[in-house]
Amino acid sequence: MTLIKYNPRFTGADDRTFSSFIDKFFNDSLRNVQSELTSFNPQADIAETKKEFEIELAVPGMKKQDFKIDIENDRLTISGERKQIEKTDDKNYHSVETYYGNFSKSFYLPENIKEDKIEASYQDGILKIVIPKDEKKELVKTIQIK
Repeated sequence: MTLIKYNPRFTGADDRTFSSFIDKFFNDSLRNVQSELTSFNPQADIAETKKEFEIELAVPGMKKQDFKIDIENDRLTISGERKQIEKTDDKNYHSVETYYGNFSKSFYLPENIKEDKIEASYQDGILKIVIPKDEKKELVKTIQIK
């Protein structure tokens, strides 16, 4: 026996025709494309060394003044907006695969960091945030059994 994922859109006998399948396919595809073009969620890489944490966001085509980086309640928030290039009448776009719009990404910070020493740089479309560790604060604690 094969399990089939439940899809509430295919409920009646009329929905099982080839024509209705094609209609649903194109309508759903267009709806997904429209929502993707209005949202931008940059990819993040997070790494850790003995001395620091590093967060890198892939955000090509932006300028460093397009970003805002905040720390509040042990949470680092990176936000910004990737603005759409102004379209002109002499260009006829056949395909637009680039994402535009506002974004906000948050990361919870551990207790063993030096908050006042966090640095950010932007080069070649990569926003890099370096969060140094505080060796004096250890996260590993041993609990004595009584």
